[in-house]
Amino acid sequence: MSADVVIAGAGPAGVATAVALVRQEPKLAGRIVIFDRARFPRAKPCGGGLTGHARAALEALGLEVRVPFVPCDEGRIVFGRLEREVAMQRPVDVVRREDFDADLVAQARARGISVLEGEGVAEFSVDRRAGLVRVKTTAGREGTARVLVGADGAGSRVRKALVGDQIACRPLRLFRAELPAPRDLGRCMIYDFSPMADGLRGYVWLFPVAGGRVNVGVMHYPSRRLSGGALEDLLRRSLRRHGVEVGSAARGWPAWAYHPRAEIAAPHVLCVGDAAGIDALTGEGIAVGLEHGIVAADVIVKALHTRDFSFVGYRQAIRRSVVGRELALDRRLARMLYGTSSSRLWLSLVMFDRRMQELYAARVSGSTVLADRSLDLAGALVRHVVRAPRRLRRLAEGAPAWVSLGA
Repeated sequence: MSADVVIAGAGPAGVATAVALVRQEPKLAGRIVIFDRARFPRAKPCGGGLTGHARAALEALGLEVRVPFVPCDEGRIVFGRLEREVAMQRPVDVVRREDFDADLVAQARARGISVLEGEGVAEFSVDRRAGLVRVKTTAGREGTARVLVGADGAGSRVRKALVGDQIACRPLRLFRAELPAPRDLGRCMIYDFSPMADGLRGYVWLFPVAGGRVNVGVMHYPSRRLSGGALEDLLRRSLRRHGVEVGSAARGWPAWAYHPRAEIAAPHVLCVGDAAGIDALTGEGIAVGLEHGIVAADVIVKALHTRDFSFVGYRQAIRRSVVGRELALDRRLARMLYGTSSSRLWLSLVMFDRRMQELYAARVSGSTVLADRSLDLAGALVRHVVRAPRRLRRLAEGAPAWVSLGA
């Protein structure tokens, strides 16, 4: 096997990279191979929300959403007895990742891109003298490419080869399940921060899914150590308040948050999607992967033309892009909101600052780039300095009845 580009992983990031390459250089269609160790449709833990940025990326790629979805035009944030509802300027479309990813693979194949299922990238080595990457798959297939793209998820073999065994930070932790909905959730996405009072550093979500089902899960930021069992327990306890019983159906997985200084490229090799880091504040990965793919394709096309495969500018290209700027901002916001010593302070901002709620809803809807709204963000912080004492009292009054805010 000989190819110009080998992509490890056929999720949204891998497909987006391949499709973006073919849109720029149609002749590459027969020179791209995507390997994925799974067979589609395959299970994928995810909330399944297509934000405005995801929709914009799909449109830029010429890809369609051809699977059932629920258009959610309202978000509800919850903390104990406190609830705040925020209208979305553009609905977030909730899909089942199993169906969505499989259809993206079908759309990639329709563009002449080779996708091999049940076969992943097992090993690779860079031959600098020959100017190529030698690849071996889990099926024993061997081949070469000028570029290897690591789109192989949070457990990426490609990323691990770039950073080695020592990873400086702990991963985000997520658990997710899809269940029959106990009641009609309408078109509302629920973000429940109540478990933060009991030690969680994140939130529980409930998203309506087509067919009378609900996608539920929990995201935990690693500023506090919690076992998988503790996270599952917090998920169950929180969901009971919403009339949902999870049982033992939740599936957990780690994910790496984006860091602007993380190694995501080397000569002839680069990472996209979960392998390059997801949103530390929300755990979102779909839009991130799609947008990464577009940036990566620009860099790869330039490398193919110039024959400079060092990719020394790729990390900065990601950082300067809209997705990179938003990820860098969310990294800072996550440290504020989920930091063990400051969680209550910043949670009170989330719950009581209406302008901040509207700004974030606009960002999710895709109508604004929050990273470019520094004056609005500064204004929210100034307001919060003045109003924080009162907001903290109101937060304590609305706290979940089963715990204290001392956690």
